[in-house]
Amino acid sequence: MGARLKKTVALVGLMGAGKTAVGTALARKLGVPFRDSDAEIVKAANMSIAEIFERDGETFFRVKEAQVIARLLDASPGILSTGGGAFLSPANRTAITRKGVSVWLDADLALLWSRVKHKNTRPLLRTPDPYGTLRELYHTRKTFYARADLAVRADPGYSIDEMADRVFDALRTRPDVLEMT
Repeated sequence: MGARLKKTVALVGLMGAGKTAVGTALARKLGVPFRDSDAEIVKAANMSIAEIFERDGETFFRVKEAQVIARLLDASPGILSTGGGAFLSPANRTAITRKGVSVWLDADLALLWSRVKHKNTRPLLRTPDPYGTLRELYHTRKTFYARADLAVRADPGYSIDEMADRVFDALRTRPDVLEMT
């Protein structure tokens, strides 16, 4: 049994939720393109997200992020990994729901921290108390992520492929998004 993706699947969630890893595995499973809004911004700006934040600020970055997401949603159906803050924007949420489907990778704070605590590539965590910052982001943002069209609970015991399978199963509940062939 095969499947045909009819709309772009936008993975949302906090940094460390697995949007890129799970998205790549899901795209491979479905035979569709994987796109990463942060990677597209980095490529266009020829600098890292952290450098963009430092040079131009978060507001500038969010404007560029919205432009990139709108462009990627207009492409052929695929899997889209969005930046952790992208879904906070009402315009991004509306665009994603209108042209695709949003899936929240719902990871708890302990799992997120275990995945990001050794990385220095997260500009929002460059603070004197990175765990406290992540905790605050988690509590502030989860109400936005909960507005996603679908939610898939992450578990530390799941492999990347198992998590991709769980997202696939959630998508099967949406025949407007995923057609089983």
